[in-house]
Amino acid sequence: MGRIGFSEMLKQAQKLQEQFQEAQESLVNVRAEGAAGGGMVTAVANGKQEVLQIRIDKSVIDPNDIELLEDLIVAAVNQALSKAQELASAEMSKAAGSVLSNLPGNLKIPGVE
Repeated sequence: MGRIGFSEMLKQAQKLQEQFQEAQESLVNVRAEGAAGGGMVTAVANGKQEVLQIRIDKSVIDPNDIELLEDLIVAAVNQALSKAQELASAEMSKAAGSVLSNLPGNLKIPGVE
């Protein structure tokens, strides 16, 4: 196996950084939905962990039981954020794997496919 030149290592590192940057920017387009109360409350989050939308069915709005509505909102948002985190992690792992598979010397990083 030949030696990897320093300039080649720098090029590969720059390519890796660019692909990670692109993957991070694409996370804004990743969407995940969480639901609670049998779908009466739903939340949508993106891969950057931003809540984009909350929908509440009118039937769960009870002025005498605001705590139930609050609990449903929290549950739906947490579920959406959890799903969005899983999708974001998968996207970042995929980006890392595609770059690392092209590195010379069969370089492996634990936890990255």
